Amino acid sequence: MSTITAPYIPVSRTYRSRLAEVDWDNLQPGATCTDHMFVCDFADGQWQDAAIVPFGPFSLLPTSLAFHYGQTIFEGMKAFRTEDDRIHIFRPDKHYERMTRTTERLCMPLLPRELFMEALTRLVGLERDWVPAQAGAALYLRPFQIATDNKLSVRVADSYRFAIICLPWGQYFSRPVRVRVEREYVRAANGGTGFAKCGGNYGGALYPTELAKRDGYDQVLWTDASTHSYIEESGMMNVFFVMDNTLVTPPLTNTILDGITRDSLLTIARDMGIPVEERPVAVDELREGLEHRIITEAFGAGTAAVVSPIGEIGIDGLDYGLPIVSGGVGDRLKVVLDDMRYGRRPDVHGWNCFV
Repeated sequence: MSTITAPYIPVSRTYRSRLAEVDWDNLQPGATCTDHMFVCDFADGQWQDAAIVPFGPFSLLPTSLAFHYGQTIFEGMKAFRTEDDRIHIFRPDKHYERMTRTTERLCMPLLPRELFMEALTRLVGLERDWVPAQAGAALYLRPFQIATDNKLSVRVADSYRFAIICLPWGQYFSRPVRVRVEREYVRAANGGTGFAKCGGNYGGALYPTELAKRDGYDQVLWTDASTHSYIEESGMMNVFFVMDNTLVTPPLTNTILDGITRDSLLTIARDMGIPVEERPVAVDELREGLEHRIITEAFGAGTAAVVSPIGEIGIDGLDYGLPIVSGGVGDRLKVVLDDMRYGRRPDVHGWNCFV
């Protein structure tokens, strides 16, 4: 995928880089931002003042609607350094498609596609020294948009700020996780915002996740809001099960996020000839599959964690262990995905957008 040329974006460079402050051998996810960011404001019915500037604080009034009524959205993607030292952004077009659906659901204006792509490529190109060379590491890209209108009332805002920040990112989970099937609280309900990448979805998930952590789990397996009978997601990730050598994942609905990693792994699995089923997974089926060893693997998948193996699942007070076997389906899919992203095998799907 080639870089898209768009209208000129002015760049204001920082005078002091913080690159030397980074512990590249011990990257902590989310701990450090790069030297620059992209910002663009929406006012008077149009996008304006697009620029790449030194990373720093925003100045917002306490009445800004983002603080009060939930018009905050974001995306999450990564840039990679290939083994031959080229830099690319992974599937930015797919992320833009998802952002389009999110902005529509939250009644927010959409940054033009051409400007979005140019901002990403220009910013990552400027920050290319921040893209890690360590195995499994990447530069995490966080586009986000907030309502900046300061006339306090419950309504669709008239003004917004869109920004992109970048963070060097290491391994997210280093061990198999313990998860618990959530039977009381919900992440999303039919007709809600579960399919959108908006802040409220994550804020509402914190309390039940903390309850699970108090009981020794790392995350929850979300179930449907109506009956709590069907598995939907694993914490912040889509979830996969290997049942009778078939890769099974819940189908996309308006309560499940259309994960780009999910889509990539499903595509790779089909390329490899692995049977794939996108279908509802009942909690009862999950329990029976674990009891009778029909389910041999489970893992979460997302931009931050990529593939995170699940080692134990708690269901209604009983814990079921899963063997963590090197070379399983999850490992094989991750190896192929990583090989594509780090340039060790051909990018047959055109997913890598080089800057």
